[in-house]
Amino acid sequence: MRATLRPLLVLFAVLTVLTGVIYPLAVAVIGKWFFADQASGSLVVRNNEVVGSSLIGQSFQDPGHFWGRLSATTPMPNNAAASTGSNLGPTNPALVDAVKARIAQLQAADPDNPQPIPVDLVTASASGLDPHISPAAALYQVARVARARHVDPAVLRRVVLDHVEGPQWGIFGEARVNVLMLNLALDRAQ
Repeated sequence: MRATLRPLLVLFAVLTVLTGVIYPLAVAVIGKWFFADQASGSLVVRNNEVVGSSLIGQSFQDPGHFWGRLSATTPMPNNAAASTGSNLGPTNPALVDAVKARIAQLQAADPDNPQPIPVDLVTASASGLDPHISPAAALYQVARVARARHVDPAVLRRVVLDHVEGPQWGIFGEARVNVLMLNLALDRAQ
């Protein structure tokens, strides 16, 4: 029995040290050296104060800021500790009601806007934490934000276009706008 048990315990100890200590330590060190910003959470600092992360969506509700995607996380929107989608299918009445409510909210905030509402303004992302919206979703909101901030819509449109990020590495995904970075740029300008 000892002859069988001893190699098993030695292998268990070796694998525990390798996979439980050495590997995580190596990944943390490599992450800190080569990807310091991402390993630290991609925190956005303004006036020596952390105001958010460029990788986690934030809720903006006032008309003077651009609004991001809906978040399905609980118990509050954009809860990074509870990343999840809603898991509601397209025929689920709860999803249909949520979309209708968001459309009503967007129309009430900007009743004169004749543009069709981009889908990413009325649906949540798969993680519930997406910090980006499409350029169309940002441009849809220009009139409301310009009116609330008393800014020329053409100037605001230029700010939005200046914050459009291309696909990752030029090939993955779509063009997008980071809502936090856009709103911080607006706040800095005023």
